[in-house]
Amino acid sequence: MSTFVLSAATSTLAAEEGGNVLLPATYDIVWSLVVFVVLGFFFWKFAIPALRKVLDEREAQIEGGIRKAEIAQAEAAAKRDENEKLLAAARTEAAEIREQARVDADQIKVQKKAETQAELDRMTASAKAQIEAERQTAIVSLRAEVGTLALDLASGVVGESLREDSRSTAYVDRFLSDLDNDQKAGTHS
Repeated sequence: MSTFVLSAATSTLAAEEGGNVLLPATYDIVWSLVVFVVLGFFFWKFAIPALRKVLDEREAQIEGGIRKAEIAQAEAAAKRDENEKLLAAARTEAAEIREQARVDADQIKVQKKAETQAELDRMTASAKAQIEAERQTAIVSLRAEVGTLALDLASGVVGESLREDSRSTAYVDRFLSDLDNDQKAGTHS
């Protein structure tokens, strides 16, 4: 309420002086204008250039940051392209290594198969030779046994001992050879 009273008193005082209540006194306008011009000059001369300098520095920093970001982005793109090329080369090399390993495995497989077949052939030949040697040993042993039995049988029939007679041994050997030859001829026919 005191504000209302004060403003009413002011408007009554201004009305008595004959002036406009809304328009201040001339000296107030002049001194306000002088202060405004002085402050405007100081702002224009000192504050605005300092503010402009700060803004220019900030703009330069932002532009520098943008340039650095563009350079970093270009370097990253170049590095990415290089990495993609290296990755493609590594994939190609891996495919070549796999193919070479496959070829080597096939060669090793063929080589091992040949070695196994050679070993099998050698073992078969060795077994055949051993069987043939045992067969020959068995034939010789069997001939001696059959010869002895034949002589014993002939001695029993004749009534005399034929063992010491070399002629009788030669007859038995010839007989067994003829049997062997007949058997071989029958097998080949």
